[in-house]
Amino acid sequence: MLHYGGILMISNYRSTSGFTLIELMISLVLGLLISAAVIQVYLTNTKTASTQKSGSELQEASVFGLQQLESHLRLANLGNSVTSITDTTAGGGIVISPENIGLASSDTSKNFYFTRTGGDSNITGINSDQLTIQFKNTTGVKIPDCESADIDPKATVIERYFIRSSSTTGQGLLLACDAGRVTDTGITGLSANYQSGGSEVILGVDQFKILLGIQTDAPSDAGLMRYLTASEYLALPGTKPPITAVKIGLIVRGSSPVIGSDVATSFKLLGATQPLKSGQPKLVRTTYESTTLLRNARVINIDTSTTLTAGS
Repeated sequence: MLHYGGILMISNYRSTSGFTLIELMISLVLGLLISAAVIQVYLTNTKTASTQKSGSELQEASVFGLQQLESHLRLANLGNSVTSITDTTAGGGIVISPENIGLASSDTSKNFYFTRTGGDSNITGINSDQLTIQFKNTTGVKIPDCESADIDPKATVIERYFIRSSSTTGQGLLLACDAGRVTDTGITGLSANYQSGGSEVILGVDQFKILLGIQTDAPSDAGLMRYLTASEYLALPGTKPPITAVKIGLIVRGSSPVIGSDVATSFKLLGATQPLKSGQPKLVRTTYESTTLLRNARVINIDTSTTLTAGS
């Protein structure tokens, strides 16, 4: 009770207490730490989910797409009476020259059919390859080609594997296969445009490369395998050695962006460095390599006319 000039007044003030500045600062810091921890857990979970999804997509590419390619590649040269595949073999299982499809060696009108380099890729300065094979259906029943169309018994199919852009916006490059038929009057069913047509085999492919495995008939090199690009093989002097195997290399990407992490921008594929083009999205990528022996082209004749001397 207060007394001012004879007037009595009752005080309503109460003593109150609150947070000090230090307590407020501690509360704010603790709140920030908890928020940061929650955000970190969220980002980690998101990154893990994204990586797992991409890993699943890459696994599908390996299990389904690559195995399909390998299974068809093992059919190359099936039904051909000549088991030595070279650039001059009529009906040769690896189509690398006009003579393999019954054309004159000087005929360049069907160059886009052949195994070669020159396709699109997401790699700086290195084009992708095209692999073209052919075989005859000798099974007596219909079997599917790489586009799931039936191959009639005794029909000869030609398949070319190459990289092209997806018809779906935003999907980028993919590995496709274009299948046709080889008849007495020519080739039917193949796209006349080198980098178009065909069905999707593997989605999300940045690079596709091949090497041709050869064995020479020289006694000193008998049984040794060398792997060459298509252009290196064609540049060999004289009679070319037979092709007995094919190495395949792929750089495959997932579809989900990688969050908050650096990703590889350069890869080793079939012994060569493959740097990604600048501006490529941050995605999970991996390489696949496989070697397929051509079961219908395994006959090698060893030249025994040269006598080996000690130390040679």
